[in-house]
Amino acid sequence: MSRFRALPAAVILTAALAGCAGRKDTSVELEKVARYTAYRTPEPIRIDGRLEEAIWRQAPWSPPFVDIVTGEPALFPTRCAIVWDDDNLYIAFDVPEPYVRATLTERDSPIYNDNDVEVFIAGKDAYYEFEVNAFGTIYEVFWIWKDIHRPGGPYYGRPEFDPAKQRTATLAGVGGHVHPRGERWGFMDWDFPGLEWAVHVDGTINQDDDIDRGWSVELAFPWQGLRDLADGRPLPPAGGDLWLIDCSRFQHFDAKGAPLPGAPGWTWNRHGHYDSHIPERFTEVVFSRRAPDARAGR
Repeated sequence: MSRFRALPAAVILTAALAGCAGRKDTSVELEKVARYTAYRTPEPIRIDGRLEEAIWRQAPWSPPFVDIVTGEPALFPTRCAIVWDDDNLYIAFDVPEPYVRATLTERDSPIYNDNDVEVFIAGKDAYYEFEVNAFGTIYEVFWIWKDIHRPGGPYYGRPEFDPAKQRTATLAGVGGHVHPRGERWGFMDWDFPGLEWAVHVDGTINQDDDIDRGWSVELAFPWQGLRDLADGRPLPPAGGDLWLIDCSRFQHFDAKGAPLPGAPGWTWNRHGHYDSHIPERFTEVVFSRRAPDARAGR
């Protein structure tokens, strides 16, 4: 969750964001990050948000998300699943919500100001951020650590990653947490090539006279769009390859539709800070070339 509004020029976000959204960091020792096996799907997935393909019943689903800071159970039992084929990385979300709400309709609006789900995919020196709300409006940023973004670095000299010419933000940390590696450039106009996404709402958006079941999300990230994060790994992955991928949800309303103080974040595994931008806390996703055992699904 970026927690800032994109600006035409670089904006520096540092520890001045302490106390962002009313969340407090914790210094307790963190458990090991989760590890997940992503299996191959035998046939392409139609990206319509409905999660009706057999693969989503067969694939293992994450445990319900936990509070990003404390690790306590989240208010709504959000889960996700990941599968893949030779063309795409597929991610699905199941997002229970009794009063589905959304406001933003313009691409690359600050979607974190709505209820949303988010995906972060990390390489060694950069990572990609994706957010989507119940309207299906998306927000994308490609983040590059400043310590590598210099002459001789893998991203230096490329027009799409030139901070002097592109719309950027600068981030050191969120919610009072400053990452030990320091600042990174965020390229706000970078779009994932070939990205497909869809949202299905089981209910009615912004209508409070009924109870909704919630919404679901399907995403397809073409492997070729991940080349800048592969760090020499094959695309599609080889069996046993490991990627760091974070799936999360941020929520502004409670089970009665009332505003939630602090817009809590819920993640696959706890970060220990109100900060989505900690790649070493992303889930370890190991790719298997096998199809899933149907008994392991939901």
